[in-house]
Amino acid sequence: MKKIVIHGGKQLTGEITISGAKNSTVALIPATILADSPVTLEGVPDIQDVHSLIEILNDMNVKTSFDGSTLVVDPTEMISIPMPSGKIKSLRASYYFMGALLTKFGKGVVGLPGGCFLGPRPIDQHLKGFRALGATVDNEMGAMYLKTTEEGLTGTRIYMDVVSIGATINVMLAAVRAEGKTIIENAAREPEIIDVATLLNNMGAKVRGAGTDVIRIEGVEEMHGCRHTIIPDRIEAGTYLAMAGAVGKDVLVQNVIVEHIEGLLAKMEEMGVPMEIGEDSVRVKEASELRPVSVKAVPYPGFATDLQQPLTPLLLKAGGESIIKDTIYPKRVKHIPELVRMGAKARVESDIIILEGPNELTGVEVEASDLRAGACLVTAGLMAKGTTTITGVENILRGYDHIIEKLTNLGADIEMIEE
Repeated sequence: MKKIVIHGGKQLTGEITISGAKNSTVALIPATILADSPVTLEGVPDIQDVHSLIEILNDMNVKTSFDGSTLVVDPTEMISIPMPSGKIKSLRASYYFMGALLTKFGKGVVGLPGGCFLGPRPIDQHLKGFRALGATVDNEMGAMYLKTTEEGLTGTRIYMDVVSIGATINVMLAAVRAEGKTIIENAAREPEIIDVATLLNNMGAKVRGAGTDVIRIEGVEEMHGCRHTIIPDRIEAGTYLAMAGAVGKDVLVQNVIVEHIEGLLAKMEEMGVPMEIGEDSVRVKEASELRPVSVKAVPYPGFATDLQQPLTPLLLKAGGESIIKDTIYPKRVKHIPELVRMGAKARVESDIIILEGPNELTGVEVEASDLRAGACLVTAGLMAKGTTTITGVENILRGYDHIIEKLTNLGADIEMIEE
């Protein structure tokens, strides 16, 4: 069992470079199987989710090589087999193989997805999209059996009932080789969707409008290999910026697309965190008096749900009452009881998080119930007096590339131990 041990109270200084986006990578890797020759992805984060996806590819006879940042995927000898449910359970994003397998082989069997439990995350919009394109979908014994007719998928107009990143990407993957034209309305607009569309277009697809709420796709017959560099991870960037605001003296965060985190930067500015915003970097100076704010997590380009947990410890430093409302995952509150154990004045009232500050935190043993709750607890541990021990570390390693090394380089007293 892995644990992270933090001796708090050290100020962070120095530079940190952001890795490629996890939320792009987990969709880009399944997308590569649509090519008929090797695809090279650059800037791939070295995280557990990537290793799980590589294992799934290898099981389907796809050759891969990964050096920690560049991944080469060769799908030329790929075979369609039912996907192993064990790996799926640990990895929510494995569901992107549904759209890719469906359009490549005309069939696919995918176990139901796992990942962090953040309340209900139904895949009905994905299935609605596949059915609209002409596939049949059957749920048998907890696995999804997808099939197309002899003719394959046919382009159509699909209106998403809710804005869903996963469903938008999955339907894009299915539609790129469908016959004719597909229009996805009320599509999600996240930067990761543009990243996936860019890869697909580099592979020969015809996708237009990614980043807006209407995506138009002209089906193509074949797709080929290419090179693609993944965008920087806006959630990792936001996590380290919030950490720098909480315990930093002078921290330069590099490889950032500033436009992708405007919602977070606006909140940190409102709180009074001194920042210098560059072209592809943000420098955070030591903050003294912080003001409380209200945060509402909404779809992009608003404040990201994935950043509400990483921002929480910074809000605990502000004098007065801060409020967080997550409209995307209202049940994303499991970090609060753990923070309370560290001495935080925090509570949840009908899915709204209320924080009273400023707080002095004390190190105790806490559990990372999900990926971003884990990031929140790492920051809290850096802020706290004494020693914080975090369990559930696998959740953190699913999404943060070399987090121990990156923080150690900034001067944190942090280590990972195995028991």
